[in-house]
Amino acid sequence: MEHSKEDLTHIAIILDRTGSMEEIREDTIGGFNAFLKEQQALPDEATLSLIQFDSQNPYEVIHHFEKIKDIPKLTPETYVPRASTPLLDAIGRGINDLESALEKMQPAKQPANVVMVIITDGQENSSREFGKNQIVKMIKAKQKKGWQFVYLSADLDSINDAMEYGMHAHATMAFAKTHVGTQHMWSSSSKALARYRSKKSKSVFFDEGDRANEPKHGSR
Repeated sequence: MEHSKEDLTHIAIILDRTGSMEEIREDTIGGFNAFLKEQQALPDEATLSLIQFDSQNPYEVIHHFEKIKDIPKLTPETYVPRASTPLLDAIGRGINDLESALEKMQPAKQPANVVMVIITDGQENSSREFGKNQIVKMIKAKQKKGWQFVYLSADLDSINDAMEYGMHAHATMAFAKTHVGTQHMWSSSSKALARYRSKKSKSVFFDEGDRANEPKHGSR
């Protein structure tokens, strides 16, 4: 019986591209590029998918299962904030798309490690395809298969929503919607993924150091 590749990790990033992200547009681009450079430098194999979402295009695939070393930098031309937030649709389509891609692969080429990273600055407000209950069931089913879900948000209420969707508290983190906050979020995410990819941790989680700059309720 063929098994999946133990040293291969697939990272699927669901990136909010809605209008409210405009104020941290440059920081998001710079943060992603720093994250990418760090992940590309790790010795183990990885592939990456990058999906951007907004209500004009709830699921725009920028990269699909490409070798991480071949992924180009994000630019002001490839990241243009606009419109509103169909968050549930982006998550739902992301899970289905990833599942479909994995099923089409030969077992020996399937990544043993699957991580979905969701980055947003706000709450759901315009989904049409998926409801909360659907998403909860989908996330729990994939967690049972070993998928890791990471949720990062500049909206503290959205973090509460993530818990209700079934995401684990240790893999969710709030970030300040500032240059430093956005930079720290991407850096912490890269460190958490590096620990997971190098087998230093069995799951993707944020430690106390990662959370040092995390905003708290009532701090804004």
